[in-house]
Amino acid sequence: MIRSKAIFLAAAMAGFVSAAAPIALAQPQVQRAVPSSVGQMQLSFADVVRKSSPAVVNIYSKRTVRNPYANDPFWGRFFRDRVQSSLGSGVIVRADGVIVTNNHVVAGADEITVVLADRREFEARVLLADERTDLAVLRAKTPMKGLPTLAFHDSDDAEVGDIVLAIGNPFGVGQTVTSGIVSALARTQVGVSDYQFFIQTDAAINPGNSGGALVTMKGDLIGINTAIFSRSGGSIGIGFAIPANMVRTVVNSALGGAKEVARPWVGVTTQVVDASLAQSLGLDRPKGILVTRVQPGSPAALAGLTPRDVITGIDDFDINDEQALKFRVATKGVGNTATLTYVRNGQVRTAAIRLVAEPAGAAGVTAEITGRNPLQGAQVSGISPSMADELGVEPGSGVLITELSRQSIAAQYGFAPGDVITTVNGRRVTSPAALQAALGSARGGWRISAVGPNGSKTLTIR
Repeated sequence: MIRSKAIFLAAAMAGFVSAAAPIALAQPQVQRAVPSSVGQMQLSFADVVRKSSPAVVNIYSKRTVRNPYANDPFWGRFFRDRVQSSLGSGVIVRADGVIVTNNHVVAGADEITVVLADRREFEARVLLADERTDLAVLRAKTPMKGLPTLAFHDSDDAEVGDIVLAIGNPFGVGQTVTSGIVSALARTQVGVSDYQFFIQTDAAINPGNSGGALVTMKGDLIGINTAIFSRSGGSIGIGFAIPANMVRTVVNSALGGAKEVARPWVGVTTQVVDASLAQSLGLDRPKGILVTRVQPGSPAALAGLTPRDVITGIDDFDINDEQALKFRVATKGVGNTATLTYVRNGQVRTAAIRLVAEPAGAAGVTAEITGRNPLQGAQVSGISPSMADELGVEPGSGVLITELSRQSIAAQYGFAPGDVITTVNGRRVTSPAALQAALGSARGGWRISAVGPNGSKTLTIR
């Protein structure tokens, strides 16, 4: 019998700016070597732990969950506001009290307390929270100086088999160090965040380790521990860390005063090249990602890409799925130029692609649908060009459902978060306001068309 499996955030145990210079990379590690004697096998990691562990902290967060029946004269008597507490870990990356952790550790927190390895405590505030990478950058509320820090290591330097240490506070027992190796690189099918490109390790990671450090044998930060693959919720030796290069990008955005991470926009929709597709394209083996759509005026279009091109690399890195492309352009950064390698009609070509931020527009608008209609209570947003790439739809071709209660009317009719509402009674909707107006003007019923992860659907509701 096949046992059920799940991905767990290595997380929070829940009962629930000033401008500055960018964070630089640490110097590369010394050359790797296999132990050559029994004496070398008996060497200790104590020096590495002594150097790196003081910069790993415990993070306690609290948030108030409001009583949903507060205004109900009957049910309001039986329910009260309650406080949820969460526990996770974090890493100090600047001596004045700048800390990086997982977003899910502090999401929605009213209070955040940081506890150092030497038991000192201070309150912190969120500088930047990035749900799409599951990273958050904190800063001490009171001025700090001289705190221990970890330097960023170039995570592209990592190799499968490298020894690493995971440091955090699993299950709230106190700071704990576990050892292992880099088991795999560029894991993209994990399902934890939008930017999936994880370092996999067999170093034990458990609930409470979220936001803790994965460090090299030089004591530098190579990743932020974020999730585990588990049947029980405990470690079975398959843990995932966000690479330091992505972490550094988010930290530098926060230190530069940004309230959100500016992400480069490429402007292509793609699919993975499998064996049958590789054969039809005349490739010698499955590799790269096939361009199925190029958005007019996008960086990809300006670089000369067309549908049926196969993207195989960016700069010196192979690209074999969409997540790898997203990671590479995100860590390259807005305003820079990357070299794209692609295959067209059997010929290998290169093109310089200028990485720009996606155009602003209605995509930033979110709203809750109100009134007596089938989507009442749904949270919706416009669709940006980059979101259109991910969803496989044309920009401006609909409105995305981002949140929906399972008890809502819409959920009962089969709608779900991730669905894109395209038309109401034959009328195209391109923004939350347009959707609200179309729902409100309907007479005698609604005919709603949507595109979702499981395909297209049209529902007639009276």
